Amino acid sequence: MPTTQEWSTLATGLTDALALNAPPIGITFSDARPDGVASFDAPMPEPMPDGRTGRVPAGCVFWMKAADSTFSTVAEDHGNCSVGSMTHGFKTLDEVAGNSDVAALLETGWVTMDVVPQIPVVSEKPGAVTYGPLADTPSDPDVVLLRVNGKQLMVLSDAIPGLRIEGKPQCHIVAIAKEQGEIAASVGCALSRVRTGMSVNEMTCAIPASKLAEVLGSIQQNAGADTAVARYAADDAKRF
Repeated sequence: MPTTQEWSTLATGLTDALALNAPPIGITFSDARPDGVASFDAPMPEPMPDGRTGRVPAGCVFWMKAADSTFSTVAEDHGNCSVGSMTHGFKTLDEVAGNSDVAALLETGWVTMDVVPQIPVVSEKPGAVTYGPLADTPSDPDVVLLRVNGKQLMVLSDAIPGLRIEGKPQCHIVAIAKEQGEIAASVGCALSRVRTGMSVNEMTCAIPASKLAEVLGSIQQNAGADTAVARYAADDAKRF
């Protein structure tokens, strides 16, 4: 795995090649909170009747917070979103199936119970999950998460043959990257977009951190080719 300094270089390479508006973030699963990393300490709201509460509306909100700082989280911090708690390995389907947010998703037809068991999840319950800018990661992350627009996803699609494009729930791409070792993008989901405030123009992509150095060269090459083709198209369009 790269050194801490190399992660910073990789983050810069990604940001420059894709012209990212938000920095790449590192997501690290561990048995316990890492030493020297601050805990996310926002207050807990009053729990719902089913006991649901957390420090943010859903774990995907930590992606937005991590653009600015590095922090660690534990299961209860994620607890307001039953789906995210399940995809990140904190809860099992049996533990969340009776929660009111799951009931709301089922009642609207947003998801059906036959689909839920097929959602990728982190297999081993973590003691903590750490988030933060990849450039500042204090240790080797498991997953690198990008917030991308359509043009940036176009480059990634060309650079990564067989790139998986996933739908709801958005957070399960983290489990795909960590558990299956595959790069996966998501078009997002209504639940996450509202809770995170993510722009309607943004999507996400999760890359197994161990594969980042390997794919960065292809991303840079394809981004450069697209820039050259765009320049040609712009010059050609002057004839019209």
